[in-house]
Amino acid sequence: MTSLRYDISVLSRSQHTFSVTMTIPATDHDVLVLALPAWIPGSYMVRDFARNIITLNATNASGESLAVEKTDKQTWSLVTNKQAASVIYTVYAFDLSVRAAYLNDEYGFVNGTSVFLEVPALSNATCEVTVSLPEALDHWHVETSMPLTDQNGAHYLCENYAELIDHPLFMGECVLDSVNVDGAEFVFLFSGNTPINTKRICEDMVPVCQHHLSLFGKPYPVDRYIFMTLLSDAGFGGLEHRSSTALLYPRFDLPLEREGGAKTDQYVTFLSLCCHELFHTWHVKRLRPAVFLTPDLSQEVYTPQLWIYEGFTSFYDDVTLARTGLISPEKYLEIVGQNLTRLQVTKGRFKQSVAESSFDAWTKFYKQDASAPNNIVSYYTKGGIIAFGLDLLLRRASAGKFSLDNLMQALWRDYGADEKGTPDDVIEKVCQSEFNIDVSDYLQKVVYGYEDVPLNDWLADIGLCLHTRPKNSAADRGGVPPSPAYQKHPLGAAIKSADLGVTVQVVFEGGAADLAGLQVNDKIIALEGYVVGDVLLQRLLNQTDKTELAITVIRDGRLLTLKLPVIEERQEACYFTIEDKEKLAEWLTS
Repeated sequence: MTSLRYDISVLSRSQHTFSVTMTIPATDHDVLVLALPAWIPGSYMVRDFARNIITLNATNASGESLAVEKTDKQTWSLVTNKQAASVIYTVYAFDLSVRAAYLNDEYGFVNGTSVFLEVPALSNATCEVTVSLPEALDHWHVETSMPLTDQNGAHYLCENYAELIDHPLFMGECVLDSVNVDGAEFVFLFSGNTPINTKRICEDMVPVCQHHLSLFGKPYPVDRYIFMTLLSDAGFGGLEHRSSTALLYPRFDLPLEREGGAKTDQYVTFLSLCCHELFHTWHVKRLRPAVFLTPDLSQEVYTPQLWIYEGFTSFYDDVTLARTGLISPEKYLEIVGQNLTRLQVTKGRFKQSVAESSFDAWTKFYKQDASAPNNIVSYYTKGGIIAFGLDLLLRRASAGKFSLDNLMQALWRDYGADEKGTPDDVIEKVCQSEFNIDVSDYLQKVVYGYEDVPLNDWLADIGLCLHTRPKNSAADRGGVPPSPAYQKHPLGAAIKSADLGVTVQVVFEGGAADLAGLQVNDKIIALEGYVVGDVLLQRLLNQTDKTELAITVIRDGRLLTLKLPVIEERQEACYFTIEDKEKLAEWLTS
């Protein structure tokens, strides 16, 4: 079997199009199926990437046209009569995200699932890739984690189609830097020419890389890894790949070349994002659910295990920053308090388990609407808190001998290093077989049931106490102690400013807005006869001593006045206090 060859080139930056020529060798098949994935691994939503293929034609080696017919939304039938063939197609690329493909005046970014057609009959054939740039773009830099075959040009070779689509490809203007950590090279790429302080980022990421490498041990799964960051005005995202990650981040939330000083919250979030995606190199890309070993990319592939993979990673993305000294213990606890607050205000946690949330990610978590806070739970957020609780449970049950780190190492040894794939009950099994600790009751309650994680049962072991308080304002994310001024009477809705008044985005179940009969998209224009915006609305709510207020709204062209009950703020903001600094320090270093 000879290789499939792909030549990708920039067709038009203004029209955001790539041209791809795929050369297929002669086969024993008269007819070949061509297909493009409907989803990209790591992002659990059918996205129908084939909709961006504009034109597609095929010829034989003599240049004669071959019959090609589209058979459904993402597959084609190509009549080759056992001959070699070339398939030439144009791809529209203007999705500024980590999931698809994008091309503008500064750079091009490609996920293979968006641009490289698969020939299922040849899915195990090696795949050669060439990036061809016009002379006007010869200053563009090409970067990818694909194995390079020609040091003098952008020519690459992948073992099969699965590997081909697991190496995002960047071409364009960028800022580059790298650092070596214990023999592994970590490359940091930032799109465009923003003067990012790459030296600082490299220095800050060294202990993160060391932490992950040390946790899982040698041999390392990568010897070169790329943090490929697309800079934007306001975007955010991350997607893991086997030897790289694609990130999307606001350019001016990062430290600039000549900036020093303390880490901003935005920069800490970036470090956490990098930490999260790098952790996936082990814990998702190699250690993963059995159903994801050879997933069918034409349709949904269901698993109840995402709480393990995204939840555990969410625990490590923050605790690693504290363990390595990149943030203080106090800052770490603030972040965890914010995560708990986010979970506390989500009433959906009593209706959907994290196992169900994992299974339904395709249609619920990835397709959230205004009802989401009331009806679903995040397997990222609650999964991270479950991991925190599991660590404390294991330490208590083993008198400090075992922890979540030991569980991760056992999972990697038994399922990840050889990529065996995990069963749904893997956590119970490994905790029992490795540590002789039964965690089934805990998991039944917090993973498969709807109970909150009982952190306060164990927090004293690490010198902490968890508290709740009223929110200071609608924007209060928790994580810190109460302030003298707080939101006394919440509206019970998420709102945004409008030209007149405010527009209701979410009505929280059981809150004042819900009891008053407010609905999503209502425009609140007055309270007690006063025209209001978001600030005045809350001021009037806070100061009232009444039990009910008249609220005036516009609903789909109708003017309504409703009775808004005045309700005391719930104790939903969470924060920690440190009761024993030595115990906390020991936990963070053991």
